[in-house]
Amino acid sequence: MIYKLGTIITQLLLFVGVLGIDSALAAGGGEIDLTTSWVGVGSLAIFVIAYALVIAEEYTHMRKSKPVLLAAGIIWGLIGWVYASNGFTHAAEIAVRHNILEYAELFLFLLVAMTYINSMDERQVFETLRSKLVCAGFSFRKLFWITGVLAFFLSPVADNLTTAMLMCAVVMAIGRDNVKFIGLACINIVVAANAGGAFSPFGDITTLMVWQKGLVGFTTFFNLFLPSVVNWLVPAVIMSFAVPRVSPESCVANVQMKRGAVVVMLLFLLTIATAVSFHNFLHLPPMMGMMTGLAYLKIFGFYLKKTHTNGQGSAGYDPEKAEERLGDTVAFDVFRNVARAEWDTLMFFYGVVLCVGGLGFIGYLGIVSQVMYVDWGPTAANVMVGVLSAIFDNIPVMFAVLTMEPEMSMGHWLQVTLTAGVGGSMLSIGSAAGVALMGQSKGMYTFFGHLKWLPAIALGYAASIGVHLLVNNRFF
Repeated sequence: MIYKLGTIITQLLLFVGVLGIDSALAAGGGEIDLTTSWVGVGSLAIFVIAYALVIAEEYTHMRKSKPVLLAAGIIWGLIGWVYASNGFTHAAEIAVRHNILEYAELFLFLLVAMTYINSMDERQVFETLRSKLVCAGFSFRKLFWITGVLAFFLSPVADNLTTAMLMCAVVMAIGRDNVKFIGLACINIVVAANAGGAFSPFGDITTLMVWQKGLVGFTTFFNLFLPSVVNWLVPAVIMSFAVPRVSPESCVANVQMKRGAVVVMLLFLLTIATAVSFHNFLHLPPMMGMMTGLAYLKIFGFYLKKTHTNGQGSAGYDPEKAEERLGDTVAFDVFRNVARAEWDTLMFFYGVVLCVGGLGFIGYLGIVSQVMYVDWGPTAANVMVGVLSAIFDNIPVMFAVLTMEPEMSMGHWLQVTLTAGVGGSMLSIGSAAGVALMGQSKGMYTFFGHLKWLPAIALGYAASIGVHLLVNNRFF
């Protein structure tokens, strides 16, 4: 009886779905609008469920790439089935290949950046910085400001996630059991890292996507510097009054960078310059410049490997060289650093790009674009993008905006770059930096601890938009 009832319901759904698809096909004259069909509604529901699991990662401990990868496959599988059934055998294929190309450029760019960051980490660049800050003997209030400033100015180069995790390691080592200091410092770091990443093409995934699309020039991003500073300083000043007036115990720093660390940092800067040159002067994808820069690192890595002696000179053990190579017991291996890339994050980007691309192909993004960018206007729509970024993460939100391709002035493209980048700071789950620090801080930086300071962060968000509209009005 249950089996027969299930069969009847399934057939009824298929019948209704086919009617909806056929009517959409007839109305569209060859283009299938699936927004009102069961395929469209089902795809939207699948994405919502998948992203709910992403948001709940802190509690489920299921890596965020898993649900979105599955959702992407199901959504495009349904789209492909509908189009193939109606004789459009290549339409879905062409659309999904376009999305995959966009992801491939993002993937290769990020893979090189992550490899360089991991190489600097392996050469103990970040550990040396952390050790010096921990043992400097600063008060909690000074460290609150120092870690905030460093997070703001490191994130444009090292990306906001890496920067936030580095600064969090510093405050965890200094604060130890002082929950209040660690909580405030982590909020400050998240806001500063996201704000710093907003005025650089390399500071955040969203700015990178906008730059690679060619919508905003490399140097044009720097017009967001002052609004980004305001976005961080407003809540930082307010929170600083709550920082405990205590000084941690000082210590002696004995960590040193490994051989070749400075050269790796210089090669990273040269790689960035190569990517910018390829994009600005040769009109080639920035990804090609980054992959060329990976060759710099691989060749230098070959040199480090060939000259690695582990304290052994030509005549045997050399104490002076052993001291010089303290901790450098394993030869440099660039492929080990490639393997240490954040693969879950890279796979998550794939799932997001394909899911959002699928929903756009179905027709939902066209509806959203009409409501937000035509009915509301671009200024209000871009403010809402920042608010949505705090709830859904800025990556899918920005990719949705780029897929909509609304007609906007350069000032509005800068505005949406700013709001998508800093809007995620309003909630701890709104950015990768916030999510990572909640796990790293062992319960001392929490969702509700961050939520307590939402009014101050929202004030900074509003102030940064106001400053942008004032100082960059020539772009509108």
